[in-house]
Amino acid sequence: MAHPDFSTLSRTLAPGWFAAVMGSGVLALSTRTLAQRWPWLALPAELLHWGNSLFFLLMSVPWLWRWLQFRGAAMQTLKHPVQGNFYPTFSIALLILSAQWRVFSSCIELAIVLWWLGAIIHLAFSLAVPFQMFRGEQVTVDHVTPANFIPAVGLVVIPLAGAPLLPEMGELARDWAWLVNGVGFGAGSLMYLGLLGLTLFRKYLHKPAQGILTPTIWIHLAPLGVIPVSLNALLTQLPLPGLRELGTLALLVCWGFGVWWLAMASLMTLAARRAGELPFALSWWGFTFPLGAFVNAGLLLQQQLAWHSVLVVTLAAWALLLFFWGLTAWHTARGLLSGGIFQPHP
Repeated sequence: MAHPDFSTLSRTLAPGWFAAVMGSGVLALSTRTLAQRWPWLALPAELLHWGNSLFFLLMSVPWLWRWLQFRGAAMQTLKHPVQGNFYPTFSIALLILSAQWRVFSSCIELAIVLWWLGAIIHLAFSLAVPFQMFRGEQVTVDHVTPANFIPAVGLVVIPLAGAPLLPEMGELARDWAWLVNGVGFGAGSLMYLGLLGLTLFRKYLHKPAQGILTPTIWIHLAPLGVIPVSLNALLTQLPLPGLRELGTLALLVCWGFGVWWLAMASLMTLAARRAGELPFALSWWGFTFPLGAFVNAGLLLQQQLAWHSVLVVTLAAWALLLFFWGLTAWHTARGLLSGGIFQPHP
């Protein structure tokens, strides 16, 4: 199967490619945290960090070229009620890379630049994507999937990556960064509550999302992992130590729901596989970032409560994350070599 030339690749590039950067980044960060217990994990985490950074740079070229040379095609995808939700994976990837560079290197300046770029671009996408849906008549219940969470999740990733950088900023920049973090956390958290009701409505009363959209079931785990971790990151920077216990409570509540949803997502995925409704597509990267967000929330909860049971569940989820990441990376690499991954799905 022939590979497309650069122009064709840019014109037809799927917006979800940067979900691979999100999933690889969260695996690198969680593995780095586990390396505090098992130091031999430090090297694999480091390799993931550098490989993920390089992959982002490579994919950014056709992504940006598409907006410069094929703006009509890019806008058509942005207006699509399902595909448009995947455009913010680019800005979320920038935020995840910011967190990576803060953890894996001493180059705090680069982490700050990546955070500002990611935050500003994501705030723009968080308005543009819902705006197209709010004003369009093409959106139906069939288009409602957990992929709708992606813009909201990115808003809450802003303080997750940005709050630890606040002490490194100057006074004026820190003041504006607090505003961006606060807007991101508030808007993303409340958007998630509304979207949660909408997606559960579909699951109860409408046909399920199947085929290449099956992995989007796992996206529920993303806000459940990111929201409480972001809240704890913000509370750590606030001069209100008494509120940090509320942060632990929120972490426990969201992570507990996450355990339930992890079981439900596993059952639904196995059912889809048995029915032959799980073809490989880029959407498989939807398995990784949400599960990684859940793992990182579990690691923080275990650190705060020191419950052995939480650690056991979190390690099992990390092993599942490693399995999904390895399987998806393998299929992606095969598709890249053969050119098949660039072919449109029916």
